[in-house]
Amino acid sequence: MEILHVSFECYPVAKVGGLADVVGALSKYQQQLGNYVKVVMPMHRTDFLYNNEWEVVHKSSFKMGIKFFDFTIIKETGNRLGFDLYCVDINGLLDREKVYNYPDDTDRFLAFQISVLEWLSKWNHHPDVVHVHDHHSALIPFMMQQCFAYKHLSSIKTVLSIHNAEYQGWMNWQRGGELPAWDTWNWGLLDWSNTINSLAAGIKCSRQVNTVSPGYMKELMEED
Repeated sequence: MEILHVSFECYPVAKVGGLADVVGALSKYQQQLGNYVKVVMPMHRTDFLYNNEWEVVHKSSFKMGIKFFDFTIIKETGNRLGFDLYCVDINGLLDREKVYNYPDDTDRFLAFQISVLEWLSKWNHHPDVVHVHDHHSALIPFMMQQCFAYKHLSSIKTVLSIHNAEYQGWMNWQRGGELPAWDTWNWGLLDWSNTINSLAAGIKCSRQVNTVSPGYMKELMEED
C-alpha cells in the first residue's frame, strides 16, 4: 500500500508539538510493515534541511485568488528517516525558520495544500491513501472532492488525524475565492457557524477520521 502523509511538521525535520512525533514515528512504522510511505511537508529552514542532500523532483505554479505562486518539491536523497521525505518550497512563504506564528499563516497553509495537490495531480499513478494531519492540511479531502481540477483524485481514500482540535483553521468566507474553482453548491462542506472551518471540512470529507488516542476522541465527543 502506498501512503502519502501531508503534515506541517515531522520529527526530526521540524517539530513544535506532538504532531511531529506522531507523523515521524507512524510513517517509519508503516514503512517497516511493508508499505510504501511518503511524507510531504513545507521546507522549513531547520538544521535537517541544511545537513542533508536534496534533489528537485517537481516545479510548477498555481493561482490563489489574485496571487500567483511558483513552487518546488524537493526530495531528501539519503533515506535518513526510513521513508521518502518531500518538502514544498515557495520562496518567501514556506521557506522560513519558524513553523508557525506568522501574520500570513492562513496564506501559508492554503498555499501548502494547493501545492501538494498540484504535485499529486501530475503523478503517473495514485497513492492508495492520502493521510492529512490537523487543520493545516484538512482542506485537502474537500479539494479532492469539490475542486474541478482535482476531481480525478476523488477516488483516493483519505484519512484525517486530529492531533489538536483547539486550532481549527477558521477563515472568513472571502477566503473561499482563493481555493481552486470548486462546486459552490456544496458550500456547506466548508461552513461552520458562518465561517470556513478547515478542520470541520476535513471531518466532513475524509473517508476516515481518527485522533491520536481513544482518550482524546472521547474527550472531543464529550465536549459541549
